[in-house]
Amino acid sequence: MANVDSIAVAPAEPDPTPRTGQAPRPANDRAGLSRVRALVAVAPAVLTDGAVIAFALFTVLYHLAFLGDLRPSVTFRIWLLVCVVLAVVAVLRARRRRAPADSAPADSAPAAQDEPVGARPAVDRRLLVGVLVAAAVAAVSAGVAGTDVNLSWWIPAVAGLLAAVGGLLLVRQAWLGGPTSAPAAPAPTPTQSAYALVVSVLVGISSFFLARNTPDDVYYVGKSVWIAERDLIPLNDFLFSENVLPAMGSQPPIPSIEVFDGAFANVVGIHASSALWYVLLPIMAVLAALALWRLTHRWAPRRPLLAFTVAIAYLYLVAGGDAALGTFHLPRLHEGKGMFVSAVIPLMWLYLTEWFDNRSRRSLLLIVALSITAIGLTNTAAIILPMLVGAAGFAMLLVGRWKAAVVAAVAALAYPIGSLVVSRLVLGGMSATGADDAFFDAAYTYRRTLLFGVVGVISGLALWCGALLARRRTPALLAAGAALALSVLFVPGVLEVLSALSGISVVLWRVPWLLALPTLIGLLCTVRVPAPTPALRRAASGGIAVLLVASFALFATPMWSPKSWVDVHDRPTWKLPQQRQAIAFWIKDLDRPQGLLLAPKTIMRTTPIVTSEVRVVLPRDFYLVEYDLNSQFAKDRLLLADFADGTASPTSAELKPALDRLDVGTICVYNGNQYARGTAPQLGYQEFAKRRAPGAVTCFRRAG
Repeated sequence: MANVDSIAVAPAEPDPTPRTGQAPRPANDRAGLSRVRALVAVAPAVLTDGAVIAFALFTVLYHLAFLGDLRPSVTFRIWLLVCVVLAVVAVLRARRRRAPADSAPADSAPAAQDEPVGARPAVDRRLLVGVLVAAAVAAVSAGVAGTDVNLSWWIPAVAGLLAAVGGLLLVRQAWLGGPTSAPAAPAPTPTQSAYALVVSVLVGISSFFLARNTPDDVYYVGKSVWIAERDLIPLNDFLFSENVLPAMGSQPPIPSIEVFDGAFANVVGIHASSALWYVLLPIMAVLAALALWRLTHRWAPRRPLLAFTVAIAYLYLVAGGDAALGTFHLPRLHEGKGMFVSAVIPLMWLYLTEWFDNRSRRSLLLIVALSITAIGLTNTAAIILPMLVGAAGFAMLLVGRWKAAVVAAVAALAYPIGSLVVSRLVLGGMSATGADDAFFDAAYTYRRTLLFGVVGVISGLALWCGALLARRRTPALLAAGAALALSVLFVPGVLEVLSALSGISVVLWRVPWLLALPTLIGLLCTVRVPAPTPALRRAASGGIAVLLVASFALFATPMWSPKSWVDVHDRPTWKLPQQRQAIAFWIKDLDRPQGLLLAPKTIMRTTPIVTSEVRVVLPRDFYLVEYDLNSQFAKDRLLLADFADGTASPTSAELKPALDRLDVGTICVYNGNQYARGTAPQLGYQEFAKRRAPGAVTCFRRAG
């Protein structure tokens, strides 16, 4: 990997000069065009940084609202007013700064992209070869470990650890042997930013037509619906009761994303699910793509557009499993954890890169704001961010930047950890009941997230060669730190120890999220291939990109495949099976008596996403682990749900007490469930509504 040797940054490309014979443009036209080009160039940074600060502000206001017991709609209006004031102040400051700069030549800022071949420090060639061999062994063995090949996980674990340690030593050697000051950060050109903006908008548009129904939506989207319809924040359980029963211990009310969606829907006056899937999701998709672009541009030593294109292709083409990063992009981006891994992770690596390079107050402010945004999206941030920041800080300690590392760690972790501690002190200890049954060891964690086979090999090469591919100094050092941290976690037994110490086994499979994998995947096509001319080098990079995309297309499951549990529609839709959605709305509009609704499990899981007015017997059976599966509370619900599903035929003597204890007012079953339709009248329920096929349903209500 020739990239390891080079440190300097290429000079800015000169502006194109007018063609011979063209009349010079008036000064005003040139100035106007220059301003437009400058705005386009900085648009990705302005949009993503602005979104981070805005959502961090809402999260802080949401947390402060607990002190004043403010309604979500009031908090949202306050947030909107503050955002407008901050935007006006930012515009005025920008205009004042631009006034002196108008006299400077257009596009005078450096727009360096490719690193030059010269100015290379000495590199231990034997160590470089050793790292490449170890990385190849680790990637190949990790990739085939999930296939029919019977291979001990110790082989990729040890080889990967050796490659990570060697890569970190190589990068440290290049750092200490190079210039003492960081090279100027590359500035995106208007053309590059325009391309990134167009791609991001297309990603946002595609979010309208891809629908993946996930069981978690009953909680996350259901909470937004509950907040929108009642303008209250449920501090207790809202799925099984009316904010009465204790809340799930694994879901403290720290994240603000569901509150934001519910408050926005309440203020605007639209359904919370429509607000989420028709308004917020496309915006989040654009921001996630721009976040990926910014990190890729900052870390790529050359050809950032090509690397970004490959990274986007990876996300679209590599989905399928329930833990692949592509699955957590568009199909699950509306969930806070999807936005966390798709946008917060690349932006945190970007902001840390900028902080370690320039140690400016702006970079530190963005790290703080992003950490608040992260915990506002998901509680997982309190687990992954310490690992990410620890990896970056350890790498910086190795080159003597301990002060910058400590400051960054405090800035990135103070609010997430602090908010979690405060919430636990107020609400009680956090638990993850039943989570231990879902523990995944290192080998299975790799197979779930980085996958196996050809794609697993490519992921391994990106992981263990990332430090050799990234731009010199800080990007390479941070990539090396991330690789080392993940390699240590992949050693057999390490995740088991973390599970025993933390009690959060259910989410430890997410540790690979600390790695900016799509960016590192994209960097594979930027390797400097020996060639006699620049044109041939560019062609070689293009060839690598084509091979990568072809491998994803041939050996992975694309985002739009039914195997990814995704439905592709010809119009914007809610992310629900359309028939279930129609049935849930039909039941909502019925003249129902008081009491819970008993229906097939899929309908009961859909109903809270449609309305909070219809409370169901069993929103999701997985959540019963929070309330003791051996309790009467859980047993009654499971018995009745199996009866409504038609998977069990309990007697009337078994059903009647459970129906009374839960106060079931309405029973709706599919017409094919003959046993339930025949038994309902014997239980004191009378038929009062029928829905025709498709999705034929018969409903019974409690007599009297």
